[in-house]
Amino acid sequence: MRRAYVDGPFGQIHYQYADRELAAGARPLVLLHQAIMAGGQFDNVFAPLIAHGFAPIAIDMPGFGLSDAPPRQPVIADYAGCVAPVLDALGAARAAVAGHHTGALVGTEFALAAPDRVEALVIHGAMVLPDEERKALGDDLGARERAFAARDEAAHFVEVAEIRHRLAQGRIGPDRLTDYVVQAMQAYRMGAYAYGHTAAFAYDHAGPLRRLALPVLLLSNTGDMTHPWAQAARDLRPDFAYAEIAGGGIDICDEDPQGWADAIAQFLKSL
Repeated sequence: MRRAYVDGPFGQIHYQYADRELAAGARPLVLLHQAIMAGGQFDNVFAPLIAHGFAPIAIDMPGFGLSDAPPRQPVIADYAGCVAPVLDALGAARAAVAGHHTGALVGTEFALAAPDRVEALVIHGAMVLPDEERKALGDDLGARERAFAARDEAAHFVEVAEIRHRLAQGRIGPDRLTDYVVQAMQAYRMGAYAYGHTAAFAYDHAGPLRRLALPVLLLSNTGDMTHPWAQAARDLRPDFAYAEIAGGGIDICDEDPQGWADAIAQFLKSL
């Protein structure tokens, strides 16, 4: 994977891309990460996706990883504005798009804003739930993330590591957990720590899902906290393709990178 920058709506956008595969004509596949992480979330799925014949393009959305942050709290449509500049820089007229959690909402919005540029969409982490529940979850998480602050002896680093260790239920090793902490601290450094989840829980995914008119895969894994929401999305759009991976949690790209890549590849190759 090669690294590059391109100018976007809020400054520079950092991304990684499979340069040899793109040059050889492999199908481009944009990967959009969950908050509070960055494009590095997909480190372990690059190789299996390339083996399937795709050219992954992992974007650090504004305020995450090494991309410049928005000057204010963004909405999901603001994040979606980072995709086209990357495709333009790579000379890619169209691409498949796969988003995970917050990235799934961003992918949805980009597909609606630029339908001529998206050949297919993979949504892992659809967010279809009652408005009251969505608002309550957003208020709680947003308040905790806005209150997050640096503490002596890097205690805030330890706090993030403990949260991610708990969410992974011990399935992710300390080296990779360190990566998670680093990615979270990149967002904190830019004042964007709470931006992603605040935007996500303010987004009513059901309406945009109803308007999608392209091939879509609803992807889930049974241990993910968003799995019930994926089932609600499936009920809403039974015409979408559906696949699920057994077990795992929010870190399925590390827990089962081959299974994740296989599910996406099977869908895209079927089109």
